[in-house]
Amino acid sequence: MALSIAPGLTETPPGAAPDQKGGGRRPKSERKAPVRPGGKRQLAPLWLLSPAGIVLLAVTVAPIVFLVFTSFTDYDQRSLFTGAYDSVGVQQYATLLADTGFWWSLVRTLVFTAAMVGGSVLIGTGVSHLLTRLGTPMRYTVTVVLILAWAMPNVASSIVWKWLFQPGYGVVNWLLTQTGLIGDMTNVDWSNDAALAYTSIWLLIVWQAVPFIALTMYAAETQIPLEYKEAARLDGASEWRVYRTVTLVFLKPTLLLITILSIIWDFNVFNQIWLVSAGGPDDATSTLGVFTYVTAFVGFDIGQGAAISVVTTLLLVVLTAFYVRNLVRSGEDL
Repeated sequence: MALSIAPGLTETPPGAAPDQKGGGRRPKSERKAPVRPGGKRQLAPLWLLSPAGIVLLAVTVAPIVFLVFTSFTDYDQRSLFTGAYDSVGVQQYATLLADTGFWWSLVRTLVFTAAMVGGSVLIGTGVSHLLTRLGTPMRYTVTVVLILAWAMPNVASSIVWKWLFQPGYGVVNWLLTQTGLIGDMTNVDWSNDAALAYTSIWLLIVWQAVPFIALTMYAAETQIPLEYKEAARLDGASEWRVYRTVTLVFLKPTLLLITILSIIWDFNVFNQIWLVSAGGPDDATSTLGVFTYVTAFVGFDIGQGAAISVVTTLLLVVLTAFYVRNLVRSGEDL
């Protein structure tokens, strides 16, 4: 049977390379992008993104630019009313680096952040694993309780927390007194003792952070293939070894991401510390957030406060760079 060939096409012998001008792929030089009439459709994505871009410029980029600019001026209370200020160059940063109060607040921030991140991540990871062992009704109950605790505004929860630890009528003091383990705690003021103030604030922040970490880690743990765990159990591995060698390996990217977010959040903690202890006693709980607030809005040295904020942001970038680098190297998607 004779085969007819369409006009303009030539038959390609078996094994031969396809003719570039025939049935094969055209070279890149001959490929043309689809023509969009009028060119208006090319601007459509920009028009759709412009509302979000304007909002980001207004609430994020512009304040950051103004903050950096203010850190190079002597902006203070007088400037708020008259608008007058002078450029001082890097004088604000030189004064800041020579201030021992800044360095002590930085040390307190680093130590307290490490304690809060370690406690919240450890307890949150433990709660997430316990959720996988609970029955459906109990798991739903615990999940709802975690969501309710997480949804409570931190200002309201901080005020209630301070009431719980109040001397005279605080519930926590009463309960500790009833146990008789550490004597009479009825009239103990937690906010006037550095160690007790840190303990109270640590408990508050960990209590607020655990729900998010637990639910996020639980969602990640439920995605681990059961075949790996069963294979480890068949090889005689204990439950702890299965969790350490299988579960934690799969949870590593999520755990690193949770740690990054916890560092950023806990490093910038202000509301809880200010409402519970106001940085006292004798600046013992004055972290960088409290130090910045007191400098900028109590002493009205706004230029100095802006310099502290810029330095704090740079410190956060340095602290999180290591974790981000590990995430990128592992090849995992955030």
